Amino acid sequence: MGGRNDEFAAYGDLLNQNGTDLGAMIGAAYGSDAQSRFNQIWSAHNGFFVDYTIGVAKKDQAMQDKAVADLSNTYVPQFSDFISGATGLPKDAVTGLTKEHVLQTKQIVDDQAKHDWPAAYTDVRKAYAHMQMIGDAVAPAIAKKNASKFPGDPTNKGVNLRVSLNQLLQEHLYLATAATGAALGGRSDEFQAAGKALNDNGNDIGQAIGSLYGTDAQAKFNQIWSAHNGFFVDYTTGVAKQDQGMQNAAVANLSNAYVPQFADFISGATGLPKDAVTGLTKEHVLTTKAVVDAQGAKDFRASSQKDRAAAQHMQMIGDPLAAAIVQKLPQRFS
Repeated sequence: MGGRNDEFAAYGDLLNQNGTDLGAMIGAAYGSDAQSRFNQIWSAHNGFFVDYTIGVAKKDQAMQDKAVADLSNTYVPQFSDFISGATGLPKDAVTGLTKEHVLQTKQIVDDQAKHDWPAAYTDVRKAYAHMQMIGDAVAPAIAKKNASKFPGDPTNKGVNLRVSLNQLLQEHLYLATAATGAALGGRSDEFQAAGKALNDNGNDIGQAIGSLYGTDAQAKFNQIWSAHNGFFVDYTTGVAKQDQGMQNAAVANLSNAYVPQFADFISGATGLPKDAVTGLTKEHVLTTKAVVDAQGAKDFRASSQKDRAAAQHMQMIGDPLAAAIVQKLPQRFS
């Protein structure tokens, strides 16, 4: 809707890759026929959202209405039938979750069309959290249905911690690069809204830390995390202004302040080896910087792929972090 066609094409390809990866996970559990059926349903629903978006951009009410009808009358029942049949989840429950996904995603598009960026980013976070609700329902049902492939308890407290941390950490990355992309594109209103959502996400991560280690740890985490967000903003501003000195200062702050402070904090709280945490934290800095550089060069094909790689790297942080927390605080996860 913003006329950024190259960026739309690149992230559309990324959306398709994500769908294919979801299909592969379904196929690993249920076989190639199920994978093909899922891919068909999922790809069609992505297309219906594109149709709706084009209709909004063109102010074509008939096109919007048809896309909503396709989502409501084709995607929702097909997806609900598929998931209910595969997992044993009640069809009514799956239908309700799927309808909510449609409505929430539609609302984001409507917000974007109005350039109501505070609403758009509030709704992005809401819709992202709702996808977690779908995943939290589907994953245990798949594991129960295929116990030989997925042994163990998928709903134990340690699993919940890992999933929650990864959700928040990956959300951090995507909100950060949405903010940097808006800044580099000169979309200041969107940048402000994305920045607020990024700060809200950081506060949520801090609350998760505080619930485990107390308010002093929460405050220390918030200080470190907020500063690192600011350093990335400084780097982005330097890229936008083509100010190499500003870029170098931001990289130095990330490397010499954020990385050791974060590594010290996480290692001290969890018992993870400091060298390992340092390596993971440096990689977070480098992968995020690579997205900003690609955005600054307007190489959206590269930025989209680097965006996803950086988000996937956040799971490499979240997985060992969650495991170490459970080991450090076994009484909280028994």
